[in-house]
Amino acid sequence: MTDGLRIAFVGNALPRRCGIATFTCDLELAMRHLPEVAQTAIIAMCDPGGQYAFPPQVRWSVAQDDRGGYLAAADFINTQGYDVVCLQHEFGIYGGGAGEYILDLIAAVDAPLVTTLHTVLDQPNDGQRRVIEAIIAASARVVVMARKGRRILIDQYGADPAKILVIPHGIPEVPLVLPQYAKEKLGFAHHRIILTFGLISPNKGIETMIEAMLVVLAMVPDALYVVMGATHPALLRADGEAYRESLRAKVTTLGLDGHVVFIDRFVERPELLDHIAMCDVYVTPYLVESQMTSGTLAYSHGLGRPVVSTPYWHAAELLEDGSGLLVPFADPDRLGLAVADLLTDDEARLAMGRKAYVASRAMTWANTASRYGEAFQTVRRPVALTLPPVDLSHLAVMCDDTGLFQHAVFAVPDRHHGYCIDDNARALLLCCTLGATAASRPLIEKLRPRFAAFLQHGWNPDNGRFRNFLGYDRRWLEETGSEDSHGRTLWALGRCARYREGGVMAPWASALFASALHAVAGFTSPRAWAFTLLGLADYCLAHPRDHAAMHIRLDLGERLHQQLLACETGEWVWFEDRLTYDNARLCEALIITGKAVGRDDWTQAGLRALRWLIELQTAPAGYFRPVGSHGFLLVSRAAPMPFDQQPIEACATVAACIAAMSVDASRSWLAEAHKAFAWFTGANDLGLSLIDPLDGSCRDGLHPDRANENRGAESLLAYLLALADMEQANPAHRPIQPEPDILTSSPIQNLLS
Repeated sequence: MTDGLRIAFVGNALPRRCGIATFTCDLELAMRHLPEVAQTAIIAMCDPGGQYAFPPQVRWSVAQDDRGGYLAAADFINTQGYDVVCLQHEFGIYGGGAGEYILDLIAAVDAPLVTTLHTVLDQPNDGQRRVIEAIIAASARVVVMARKGRRILIDQYGADPAKILVIPHGIPEVPLVLPQYAKEKLGFAHHRIILTFGLISPNKGIETMIEAMLVVLAMVPDALYVVMGATHPALLRADGEAYRESLRAKVTTLGLDGHVVFIDRFVERPELLDHIAMCDVYVTPYLVESQMTSGTLAYSHGLGRPVVSTPYWHAAELLEDGSGLLVPFADPDRLGLAVADLLTDDEARLAMGRKAYVASRAMTWANTASRYGEAFQTVRRPVALTLPPVDLSHLAVMCDDTGLFQHAVFAVPDRHHGYCIDDNARALLLCCTLGATAASRPLIEKLRPRFAAFLQHGWNPDNGRFRNFLGYDRRWLEETGSEDSHGRTLWALGRCARYREGGVMAPWASALFASALHAVAGFTSPRAWAFTLLGLADYCLAHPRDHAAMHIRLDLGERLHQQLLACETGEWVWFEDRLTYDNARLCEALIITGKAVGRDDWTQAGLRALRWLIELQTAPAGYFRPVGSHGFLLVSRAAPMPFDQQPIEACATVAACIAAMSVDASRSWLAEAHKAFAWFTGANDLGLSLIDPLDGSCRDGLHPDRANENRGAESLLAYLLALADMEQANPAHRPIQPEPDILTSSPIQNLLS
C-alpha cells in the first residue's frame, strides 16, 4: 500500500468572504477526514487590502497582485513535498491580466495539478482563453461541476475528454427537516419564507424577485422575501453600498416594505443552515445563462428546499429531474406565479423538497471528497515500489516432463485437468522475457525447451491450427483449439523468434510462427488479433523484410482499430459491447502496433480506450479494481461486476500502461502500472496479498470475501509476467536485447522498399 496523500489546495480561504473561500475550506475539511489522506494545507490568496486571521490549515498566503509571491508559494509546496496540488480557479482571484500570475505558480510546482474550474466561459476574450488553455495543458485532471462545462472545454478549448471530470458541488450532510422549527428560532414563525442568499451583486437578479413579490402577495399575503448576504467585496470597493440601496429604494417604491427583509452580513455555516432550513421556497433568479456553478443553489437543493430558478447552466442540469422549477430570465410575473403556486400547495412543495433531498445525497461533502480523492490517487506520482524477487519455485512444481499443468488444488498440481497450450505459451513467453537477467537462469534454460516442445506438439499441420487441451494421458482433446489460444501461441513464438539467448530455438520459433500466421486472416476474435499483433511486434523486429507478416500486421491493426470505432460512444470507449478477460491487451496491441508502423491514429485510439478502462478499473479509494469474471455474461454495455477478480487483468493492465509510457507523456502511466501490480501484493478490495513469499505462487483470484487459495498456472504466470514487465520498466534494468542490426528503417519503409 502507498503512503497517505499529502494535498496542497490553492485558492481563497475563510474568513475571506466569497464562495471560492467557502468551497476551498469545505473541500479541504472533507478531504482531511478521508482515511487515505495524511495531510492537507491551503495556500490562500489575499485580495488588495485584505488581511485575514486565517485558520491553522492555511499554511501560506499570497497577495493577489504580488507576482513574486506566486513563485514563493510554489517553492513552499515543493519544499514540503506535497503529492498533489488542487487549484481552485475563478477569474478575479489571481493577479495579472485575466489572472495570469497563477501560471507562474503552476509552472513552478513539481507535484501533479488537479484544477477545479468554477467558471467556464463559452466566449472568452483572448487573455482568458490563453490562461484557461495553459491551465488545461498543465493539469493532469480538470474538474467541472456541470456537464455543460465539460462540453464547452472539449468543444471550445480542445481539451482532452479523458482529463475532464464532472464532480458536483459538495453539500453539507444534514437531516431533512420541516421549516417551522427554524422559523420559530429565527423569529419568522408567522410567514411563508422565500429566500435568496449569497454575496449580493447585480447579476443575481434580486430585482426580478422583488418585482415578483407583487404577484406572490396577491395569492399569499403572509409571504416574506429574505435577501441574506453581504455585498460582494469587489462591488463594495468600487461602488460602496449603492446597489443595495437601489434595491431598498425599489422595495419602497413598490410598496413592499415589511415584505422584503435584507440581512446584510456574511453568515457562518451554522447560521446559514438555519436560514436555509426555515425557507419554504429558495429562489435563484440569475440574469444570465452562463452561470456554471452556484454554491447557494447546491446547498439549498441539498437541504431539501424546493427551488425556483431561472435556467442558467447549473440550475438547468440540477433541476432537470423535476426537483425544482425553472422560469424564464427576467420575467417577474412567471417567477411570482411559480413561487406562489408552491407556497399554496403544501403537498407539491413538500414532495419537491423530498425529491431534491434524495437526489442530492451523492453530492454530500463526504462523497464529493471521495471523488476528488480518486482523482488525486490517479495522478499521484508513484511512491517507490520495492518489487518482490523473481521466484520460480512454484513454476517448477507445476511442471512435469510434458509441460505445465493447468490447475492446482491449493499449491498441489491437479493432474485431472491436464495441460493447455495457452499456459505453456505463456510460460515460454515468460522464459524469453526473463532471459539472462533472471537469477533462476538454470531453471529457465531447463524449462524453455519443454514449453517449446509442447507448442510444437500442439501444432496440427493438417489444418494449420494449434490444438489447445491435452489430457494427462497425453491425448489431445481436440483437433483445433480456440482462436485466442492460437493467437497467444503466436505471441510466444514471436517473442522466442527475437530471443537471441535461445540459440537454435529462435529459428525454430520463426519457422513455426510463419507457418501458423496465415490462419489468423480468417479469425474474428479481437483478442486473437491482439495476441497475434503482440507476437508480430517481436517477430517483425527479428524479420523486418517478411512482407507477408507485415501485410497481416497492418490488416489486423486496422481491424482492431475499426472494431473500436464501430463500438465506441461518448460513454463507452471499448472494442466490444462488454468487458470480459485480458481486456487491456487490446489497448496494448493497438498502441504498440500504431507506434511501430507509424499509425498515430491507432496509437491514440489505444490510449483512448486504455484511459477509459483505467478509469473504470479504479476504485473510489484509488486502488486497482479489475473487471470481475461474474460480469462476463452481462447484457450489452452494462457496468462491470467487481468480483471475481482475476490476476490476468492486473497483468494485462501493467503491460498496457508500460506500452503507453513510450508514446504518451500526458499522464503518469508508470504510476498506473504500479497501481495494477500492487493489486497482487495487497492494494485491492480485501487488502490481501495474493502472493506467497515462500514459493512465489499466486492465488487464483479474489472472491467478495476471500482469496481463492488454488494456485494454478494462469494466475502464477500472470503474476510472474507482470513482475517481469515491472522490472523491464525500471530505467536501470537492461532491455531484453538490442534491436537487430539489420533494422535501419521503419517496418513500413521496409515493406515498400
